[in-house]
Formats: sequence, structure tokens, C-alpha cells
Amino acid sequence: MPHLDFSQPPFDVLSLAERQSIRKNTQIRYLAKNESLPAEELQCLYVVIKGQIEQSLDGEFVASYVGSNHADGLNNNDWFDSRRLPESLAKDNQLEPESTAIQPYQFRANEETLLLQVAGTAIDKISAQNHLVRQMLSDKLPERLKALRQRRHNKTLDPASYTNQQEVQQIMLQPVIDVHLLPVHIVDANDSLYEAARIMTKAGLKHVLVQPLHGLDSLDGLDDLDSSNDLDSSQTAQLETRLLLGILTDTDICRAVSDKQDPATTLCQRYANFNLRTIKASDEIGDALLTMTRYRIHRLPVIDKSGDVVGVLGQSDMLAHIGHHSQLISIQIEQAQDLSSLDTAVELIGRYIRAQHHNGVKIGNISRMVQTLNAQVFTKLWQLIVPDEVMANTCLIVMGSEGRGEQIMRTDQDNALIIRDGYTHPDLAQFADTFNSHLATLGYPLCDGNIMMTNPMWRQPLKQFTAQIGLWFRNSDPMHGIYLSAILDGEYVCGDESLLTQVRQHLELAHQQADPMFVRQFARAALQFGDVNQWWQKFVPLLGGKSASSDIDLKKAGIFPLVHGIRTLALENNVLDVPSTKARLKGLVQVDAMTQERADTLLEALEFFMAQRLSVALSTDDKHARQVDPTTLTALERDLLKECLAVVKSFKNQLRQHYQLEIA
Repeated sequence: MPHLDFSQPPFDVLSLAERQSIRKNTQIRYLAKNESLPAEELQCLYVVIKGQIEQSLDGEFVASYVGSNHADGLNNNDWFDSRRLPESLAKDNQLEPESTAIQPYQFRANEETLLLQVAGTAIDKISAQNHLVRQMLSDKLPERLKALRQRRHNKTLDPASYTNQQEVQQIMLQPVIDVHLLPVHIVDANDSLYEAARIMTKAGLKHVLVQPLHGLDSLDGLDDLDSSNDLDSSQTAQLETRLLLGILTDTDICRAVSDKQDPATTLCQRYANFNLRTIKASDEIGDALLTMTRYRIHRLPVIDKSGDVVGVLGQSDMLAHIGHHSQLISIQIEQAQDLSSLDTAVELIGRYIRAQHHNGVKIGNISRMVQTLNAQVFTKLWQLIVPDEVMANTCLIVMGSEGRGEQIMRTDQDNALIIRDGYTHPDLAQFADTFNSHLATLGYPLCDGNIMMTNPMWRQPLKQFTAQIGLWFRNSDPMHGIYLSAILDGEYVCGDESLLTQVRQHLELAHQQADPMFVRQFARAALQFGDVNQWWQKFVPLLGGKSASSDIDLKKAGIFPLVHGIRTLALENNVLDVPSTKARLKGLVQVDAMTQERADTLLEALEFFMAQRLSVALSTDDKHARQVDPTTLTALERDLLKECLAVVKSFKNQLRQHYQLEIA
């Protein structure tokens, strides 16, 4: 009798006693060609030893499972849990009301097939005690994807190594209150710089907090408050609390001395910074790191539930706690003085991506940090090229996956320059050309579609920019849909952010004035690529690459339909102030256009495809990394790929029904 391969998931995490229990509850099951598993046997876990099983739903193909000796050349045995219900095809349909009850999958042998049949009761007993098995066999896609992330780079995966593998990610999820905080010392705004310096010296600190004199009206710099549209609830709270105190550092005191001010008579209020960012004690370390990196600050006062400052989170203390180097890369970018030194920082971003992926950090966390670091690269490069007056009168934005914060590798440039109405500079075209060519030198490829600021269409005054957007809404030209998708994904990089805010406001107005049928036409793009409705060599070729019969184009088959479908729903529901897919899903949930469970499933599927692309990019020389060869995946990865493709298929069906796209 063939035995289970305990080196393969989900059995490679079993204890000796659990393996013995599995052996006792396993038997051989033979299926002749075209024979199906009867309903009473759909209560087991099956491993395909020889042959091929086709899974279907109401007569429609879903997936195929093969043995390791099959002609497809897979390197291990597929397995499937026959008890799993097709929630992604029925229960998760949230765009339209449910009209039919959930039906079980059907399993039929395409050829003579040998299976190992493991009793479901034995699996349930083990799952109740072993959370690793429970995660891998969960009927919830996010749970199974989490299991894959946790084990992707650990082939042996014993419980001890499993814990170590996830240490970095767990640290990033810890609350900031877990980090050693610097003590709080507060001076009055009318205290002298000398008094502040005395307190710093005595406490061994390089800063003190400053209590303002006459409330908010007397503070400088309030007009410069961040008005970014992608603030989450914790960052909104920061806007509310950061005004209550200021900060004075040793650098500020040095600046006063260089200004020939008398420290004994000069008041702290004159040199303190009252545009202070804070963070809540319950916020995650990852949030603090992102805030420090994005705004290039070294200290964050920590606020408790009562609104009191309980300590100050210092950059060095946090770096020592988490032990990774994104903040150091940020410093390298900030200190760059030329293209060569900036190139060194860009190379460090690549190493950071590889290290974070190797440590099992969730792909969404990696991509958002990479977006922040890339934005700093773009900002620094623009600063090195243009004079201050250009920076003050323009707004540099990025679009596409860079704007959404969903890029990992250095993707094609998608950028634009919004110019303040009435402002001109004779060298703007040259500045744009220098910027795009220097980015190409740094490894960010030029855009084949010419959606870059070197193209005059993407380098215009605000009034002309908004007029152009209105034209895109009124015209059925497919290219205008592409342009509109780009600007919807626009994200601020540097310059005057209010220009982008006005563009977003106009997007909402132009959409309200557009033909009601516009969104329906806009949605069609999400359905333009065929469904992957066969397995391995039966896949519809999607940019097949070297082996068109089996390679799957992850972008066409998975990423684009999800991104554009969600973008379309966001447009329909006026969720226009955020460019990322994650933020759009959150907005759709808030306006009751989608359930939280459905949003989570779509996001997890998207991040699975992104993670697979990154794995391909890091293991090959394919910088675009669109295709994945399913024969190189593990049985667990293949199972999740099938499930994620099923999620995409159901989502596309929902879009068809919701926008009545089957009607010409």
C-alpha cells in the first residue's frame, strides 16, 4: 500500500503521534476513468497517487489534481479536501443578492486514478490540536494564504523554526508601547533656550517638548499641515493630537546660536517646531516606522488613551528593537548629493525587498514601505534637478502600481507634473526629460505607453489638466480609459500637494457629470482577458513566455482584473480620494458596497499574486515576472493558486452581472 509523503504539506507539520493516527485512518481508493466520487465519500481528504482528478461545480470546470508521475511533470502529489464548499463562487457574491444555495464540488477521474483517502474525522481531530494543519486546511482563503507565507522559505518547518521565521513580522505588529521610550520633559514656550538646554543636558536627551503659550492661534506652520487623502484612522488621530505640543531639539539650539541669538534671553517658542506628529501607544511599530520614514523625522511622542504623552519614541531605539534597515535607507536617500550616491540607496532598496521577503514579511507591508522609499528617491532626484520655485509651484505625482503602492520590483515609470495655473518656467521640459532619463539610469524603466512627464499631456497647468480629464469621461476612446485609470491611481510625491487634491476633486465632479453608462464601459477592461478555466496544459495561454502551454500570466489572469474591477467599483461609489486597492476596498466596505469578508478575500488573492511575482523575480532574471510555471510550485501553492484564480473568476462574474456586461 502506498504511504503518505510526510515531507509534503499539509502532513510535514505533524508530530509522530499525529502521523500514526493518520496512517490508521488512511485507505486506498480506486476510481476508473470517468468515475466520480459519490456524495457519501465527500467527507475525506484525498491525495492523488496516480492519475488525474477533475473538480467541477454544476458541470463547469474548476481545477485539476494530478499524481507526481503524471505527464504534467509535477514534482509532488496534489491533494484536496472534498469537504470544502465553494464559498468563493457562491457565498462571497456580494455585488448581487444570492439566488441559489451552495452546491458541493464534484470530483471525477479523467483516467484510471489511485487516491489515498484520509478520514475527515481524523483530520478534524488533528486540526483541533495543530494550528498549522488547521490553517492549511481552512475553508477561509486568507487563512490558507497566511499558512503559505509562514512556511514559504522554510522547507523543514518544525514548530520552532516556524516561530523564528515569523519573528520579524511579529515584531512589526507589536504596539509601540513595547519599545523603550524616552522620558517626557516639557518646558514652557516662554522659557529660555538656556533653560531648555540645561534640562536636556541633565536628562541626557537631545530634545524637550514645548508647551505653547496661547493655544493654537499663536503657533506657526499650521498652514503646512499634511492634507494627504490616504490617512487612516490612526493618522487622523495624529492630526488631532500633534498640535498640542511642540518640540525643541539640540539642532534648533545650534541654529539659534548660529543666528547670533542669546540663549539666555531667546524664548523656546521662537525655535520650537509646533507642527508635531505623534503616534498612539496602541499603534503598531510598523506604523511608527512608516511615519518616521515618510516624513523623515527621528522622534514621535507617544499618546495614551487619555491623550497624555507617555514617552517619546526615538529612531535609534526603534531601529534597535526591530533590527532592520529601512530607516537607514531613508537616511542614505536624504543625504544623497548626486546621481551616484542616489543609485547606492536604490540598490539598498532591492536588498531590503529580498531580505523582507526571505523573512516572511507580508507582501502588502513590503510594497507599502517600498512605495515610501521610492517616493523619497523621486523627491530627492527632483530636488537635485529643479530650483526651489519650481518645487513650490508644481506637484509631482506617480501613477499605476507605484501610485497604488502595489509595486515590488522597479516597474515602468508612470509619472506626471501638475503645474500651478499662471506659473511658467522656460526649462520645465528639460527638467522633465532629465528626471525621466535619470530614473531610467537608476533602473526604473521608461514607460512604453509614454505616460510620463516628458509627454506634454502629462505636464500641464491645473486648468488644462482638469479639462483633459473631463474629455476622458466624455469620450469612448479606449486609450482615454487607460489615461483615466492612470490618474485615478495618482499619488503625491513632492511639491504643492493641493494641486493633486484639486485634481481629485475634479475627478469626482467630472464623474458626476458623465454619462451614467460610462462606468459600465469602464468596467469592461476587467473582463478583456480570458478566464483560466483549465488546468496546467489546459490553461488558456496568457502571454505564455517560454512554455505557452503551461505558464500563467499572473498580471492578466489575476492582478489586473482585481485591480481594475475594484477601481471601477470605487469610481461608481465615489471612493476617489485614495489610490491603493487596499484603501479602495476599505472605502467600499464603509459605503456598504461590499462586505468586510469579501474585501479581505479579494485583497488576500491580490497579494498572493503579487507575492508569486516577487518570488519569480527573485529566483530568475525576469524583472517583469509576469509568468509562473505551475509545475515549479508546491502542492500547497498550486492549491492556493487555483483558489485565487477561482476568486478572480467569481469576481469577474459579479462585475458582469452588476454592470450587465453580457448585454451588448
